[in-house]
Amino acid sequence: MATKKQEPLPKPVKFLFGGTAGMAATVFVQPLDLVKNRMQLSGEGGAVREHKTSFHAVYKIFQKEGLRGMYTGLSAGLFRQATYTTTRLGIYSILFDFTTKADGTPPNFATKAAVGMVAGATGAFVGTPAEISLIRMTADGRLPLNERRGYKNVFNALARISREEGVLTLWRGCGPTMARAMVVNAAQLASYSQAKQFLLSTSYFQDNIACHFGASMISGFVTTCASMPVDIAKTRIQNMKIVDGKPEYSGAIDVLGRTIRKEGIFSLWKGFTPYYARLGPHTVLTFIFLEQMNKYYRSYFMSTR
Repeated sequence: MATKKQEPLPKPVKFLFGGTAGMAATVFVQPLDLVKNRMQLSGEGGAVREHKTSFHAVYKIFQKEGLRGMYTGLSAGLFRQATYTTTRLGIYSILFDFTTKADGTPPNFATKAAVGMVAGATGAFVGTPAEISLIRMTADGRLPLNERRGYKNVFNALARISREEGVLTLWRGCGPTMARAMVVNAAQLASYSQAKQFLLSTSYFQDNIACHFGASMISGFVTTCASMPVDIAKTRIQNMKIVDGKPEYSGAIDVLGRTIRKEGIFSLWKGFTPYYARLGPHTVLTFIFLEQMNKYYRSYFMSTR
């Protein structure tokens, strides 16, 4: 039996809460994002891998760069959430409410996936400048001192990239970034909603943090499996340098083809552990923060309407 449809939150609040939830989660998982990026760049082009495992990567990074080094690129990570996550979760919430029937019946899985893809692609386009800054800042520590870009923070990175390489470089890799976001959001947002709906249909869960945690972990695993090949293409394109006027890669297909040929097909899932270790908790924390903010907003600001 369908439940009574909740009154939707104001649109500006949805955008604000989406970005705030993502930024709060990023503070906890930024080191995992750094390890994931380093793993994806390790052994690039068939070279000797710098890191044998994710734990080895953590050890080497901590040894060479210290605890502060584990949070390299935090400003870019926060800015990515402020742009990308604010847009994608805000648009997803609006479209989800739009496709929910008047009696409160939620949209079906296919509709959720379509809504997630639209929200993801839009958010990715808006967030690509922050994304390329994050990739470069987290990758910098693996390079020799004379080859490092040395960005001080995300705004310094954006300014220097625009000045040194042109404004359009801020959207380099926009295609695979949007493709990854469509895969991530179709998987993450739709599978989260579907998992939550399934858990609530059992007699073991209520709409609380335990339910949100379970749905988020399921969603994070599905998303990791589906999106890693596109993510490694995005990472390598956005980190590449122009050599003698020519880019290292011609596009995402070139990255995937060369990676499979030189490093093996399973290299497309290189860094699976830190990716899921980051995505799972980030998904959990984002949705927990989002659900709690929605709950308290309805309790304190909408209860008297």
